[in-house]
Amino acid sequence: MSFYVVIPARLASTRLPNKPLADIGGKPMVVRVAEKAALAGAKDIIVATDDQSIVDACEKQAVKAVLTRKDHVSGTDRIAEVSAKMNWSATDVVVNVQGDEPLIDPELISATAALVSENVPMATAAHRMEQPDEIFNPNFVKVVLDRFNKALYFSRAAIPWYRDGYSKPDKTFPNPFNALRHIGLYAFRNDFLQTYSSLSISPIEQIESLEQLRVLWHGYPIAVHVTEKIPEAGVDTPEDLERVRRAF
Repeated sequence: MSFYVVIPARLASTRLPNKPLADIGGKPMVVRVAEKAALAGAKDIIVATDDQSIVDACEKQAVKAVLTRKDHVSGTDRIAEVSAKMNWSATDVVVNVQGDEPLIDPELISATAALVSENVPMATAAHRMEQPDEIFNPNFVKVVLDRFNKALYFSRAAIPWYRDGYSKPDKTFPNPFNALRHIGLYAFRNDFLQTYSSLSISPIEQIESLEQLRVLWHGYPIAVHVTEKIPEAGVDTPEDLERVRRAF
């Protein structure tokens, strides 16, 4: 499976200033992400950024970087700008790997990319939650699949809703407990990536604050790779950064 990886990296961060440039074992975090993508077998890897300092830091480590507009609403819009500039074909697969995931599993990247096809222009990933209480945490995005492992819906709410158990005071859970938590990794067919950036924002996307719902609302399928491995958490806070530094 041949695919490209584009890593969106925005310099501004409320909780962790200059996050993409944070040092992890002597290299900027965004470079560490690029190294993981290389282990996944990506044909090429490009960092898509809004700041020249990130371009300079990447080039010092022999990582390709492209300067993009600063006004993109999402990382997906940022990688769409980059893919439009590249000489990639309409059928090429482009994977959006978040720039704050230096511990991402390379196998997760390649497995998600492999699900993109002519009839399924977008893919993402999920894993089974281990703790029942996680299903009620709105910070954990849940996904429900059909029998072909395509997404039916994403939500911050507890889905699927176990009618005979969740309404009880002690909230009993089905056996086995197999609700799925969404993983924020996306793969696109290149022509659909350009289409995506032109799709109108959907009402359910605004309500849930989940941009992937735009795809379902407009009638496009999303394949979901279910991994048995619980992915390492990304970097959002100074505490997260120290955890990752210890891992390296």
